[in-house]
Amino acid sequence: MASKVFETPEAAVADIPSGALLAVGGFGLCGIPDELIAAIAAGDATDFEVFSNNCGVDGHGLGILLGEKRIRRVTASYVGENKEFARQYLSGELEVELTPQGTLAEKLRAGGAGIPAFFTPAGVGTPISDGGLPWRYAADGSVEIASPAKEIREFRGKRYVLEESINADYSLVHALKGDTEGNLVFNKAAMNFNPLAAMAGKVCIVQVEQLVEPGEIDPGQVHLPGVFVDRIVHTGVQDKQIEKRTVSAAKGA
Repeated sequence: MASKVFETPEAAVADIPSGALLAVGGFGLCGIPDELIAAIAAGDATDFEVFSNNCGVDGHGLGILLGEKRIRRVTASYVGENKEFARQYLSGELEVELTPQGTLAEKLRAGGAGIPAFFTPAGVGTPISDGGLPWRYAADGSVEIASPAKEIREFRGKRYVLEESINADYSLVHALKGDTEGNLVFNKAAMNFNPLAAMAGKVCIVQVEQLVEPGEIDPGQVHLPGVFVDRIVHTGVQDKQIEKRTVSAAKGA
């Protein structure tokens, strides 16, 4: 069996082509696969469709690819602190499908589990289910592409909307620890969307802070089994960023 271990992030993402669908883990700047994103940014591939909770911040994480206008479409739960994300969306340069956060998480998980669609109560009676949510604006501010209406069905007297699952070409993931077989351990809240994104990708690429040999991770501590992981690269301790810094004066100052 070929080794899953790659020497560099650049080697791990080298075959990602223009137009690829990318499922990306992380939440804001917490647990994002920053080294893998930077390696993609160092290449020439462009025109990506991205599935991620949000798009990082200006100049960091997915914000790097966004700033270089190499993302054509984003499915996310919110815009976040990224001013360029908002600008591109409102100016008609970027197509955006805003999705309830729990629905987005389940769309990724279900895609990885082989479930093509599911019913959820989230969004029933809103533009999420009724259609008309702006996906792309025209340059004059009018809506160029709007979301379609979705199927509604009643179960036990309650209405639910049908949501299709997500399957991406590649998934980009960050983990605290992994072994050479791809078994992963995430660090507390940095787990967030990472295992879900990992499951949704046909090819899962993981950057890990610690790389160990098989057997060094207690099986009971494994958060995501190696069956979902195709490539793993050791990137060392992550340079953690703060998405929104809030400070106050010292007491008595």
